[in-house]
Amino acid sequence: MPLRRSRNKAYPENREPSNSLRLGKRGKKQFAFYTAAVLCACCFSAPVLAASDPLGVVNNLSSFIFSLIRAIGLILLGWGVVQVGLSFQSHDPSQRSQGFLTLAGGLVVTFAKEILDLITG
Repeated sequence: MPLRRSRNKAYPENREPSNSLRLGKRGKKQFAFYTAAVLCACCFSAPVLAASDPLGVVNNLSSFIFSLIRAIGLILLGWGVVQVGLSFQSHDPSQRSQGFLTLAGGLVVTFAKEILDLITG
């Protein structure tokens, strides 16, 4: 069967339309990441069932949030130690005071649940 010629010269059969979008390397990587994320969200999602005790759900949520806060506090503690160490190395008193403030803030954030438990009784 012989090849036919296209009647429309603006869109020949063997070429893409001139207004089509082309993805570069970065666009292809972003599209691949997006499709992988959507696939993971669809395939690895688990059904969530309600618990019989609503207070247990609230307590679990509270413990999860406080564990996140504790992780942030530990990060602040580590950053405070690094700042204090760098301030002793560079003999910079303003950086030293900033480091000790970050260290103290990290301690407060890390032990926020225990402090709230002591306050509320």
